[in-house]
Amino acid sequence: SDEGPAETGDEETTIEVDDATSLVFTGHAPSPDQLRLMTAYAAHVRVLGERRVAAHESAERQALAEADRARAALLAAVSHDLRTPLASVKAAASSLRNDSIAWSREDTEALLATIEEGADRLDALVANLLDMSRLEAGAVTSRSGPVELDAVVRMALGALEADDARRVEIDLDPALLAWADGGLLERVVDNLVSNAVRHAPEPATVRVDASVVGPRVLLRIKDTGPGIGPADRERVFAPFQRLGDVPGGSGVGLGLAVARGLTEAMAGTLTLDDTPGGGTTFVVDLPARPDGGGLR
Repeated sequence: SDEGPAETGDEETTIEVDDATSLVFTGHAPSPDQLRLMTAYAAHVRVLGERRVAAHESAERQALAEADRARAALLAAVSHDLRTPLASVKAAASSLRNDSIAWSREDTEALLATIEEGADRLDALVANLLDMSRLEAGAVTSRSGPVELDAVVRMALGALEADDARRVEIDLDPALLAWADGGLLERVVDNLVSNAVRHAPEPATVRVDASVVGPRVLLRIKDTGPGIGPADRERVFAPFQRLGDVPGGSGVGLGLAVARGLTEAMAGTLTLDDTPGGGTTFVVDLPARPDGGGLR
């Protein structure tokens, strides 16, 4: 047949919502009232879209502002914590190089100790910065296996100054094992013990002990400092946090954040509790072995 397709009588009515979106209605031509309703609906859709865009832009601005605050906090803290040991190292080295002064053996040893202490502080700061960067990038890999807690703790204490190490009391069964990454766990213990020593009033000791609870091993680091109130017990693990009870406001505020991140990388948890009689106890909760059984 030469006749074309039968006409259905349907029409398309297009109403523009915005530059990228239109509403298309198919059917008979709308009446003026229907057209007004359709236009109102398009306006409502446009408003909803604008609100979504505004909310997204607001969230982006807030995220950028938080990132800027974090960067500012990092720069302020790091610049302070870099300058202090660098100034000590430079002053001690300059003194040793001064040929006009005949230093005694004791004075020379003291200046060299100052240089070594400043270098150790710089090394610890850089290590925490690198660890935090790896954690935020998701680049920390745990190579877990059976590790001797007593050996790991004693390795971590080797990074402490001699006077600080003497204040740490270890009560660990040499046969007690946990399923962890020895290197990561050593960094965790180093940060936690260093934090505890800073807070425990001299000559108070810091105690390290552990126990097996079901399929888990609990490693505890206990100090007798001022303690941490319930409201601050999560905030203290955030990066760049330094609570008011830190002596002299020292530290960039990364140690506890790094310790928790590394613990979680080993399928563990890091929490804190009160020490009986006053102070804070950090609890590193680790698996005893992959299948949940004990290794001791």
